[in-house]
Amino acid sequence: MSTGPNRILDDFAKLMTDAAGAAQGVRKELETAFHAQTERWLNSMDLVKREEFDMVREMALKAREENDALQKRLDALEAKLSAEGK
Repeated sequence: MSTGPNRILDDFAKLMTDAAGAAQGVRKELETAFHAQTERWLNSMDLVKREEFDMVREMALKAREENDALQKRLDALEAKLSAEGK
């Protein structure tokens, strides 16, 4: 059993260790609450997730390529019909 200054220092060290653990727990709770609130706020803004944006972008690029190919076919057909009509 410790006595005197050593006992006081041991008790103080234990108190500081407990306080550090409690502070870390509070920090984790605050982070969790902050992240939850931020996610609710972002969801209320009706933003699009990056994955969804990239998927729609790829669809638009593919549609544009198909449109360009169809335009070329149409131009060729119109030129052919025009040449046959003369």
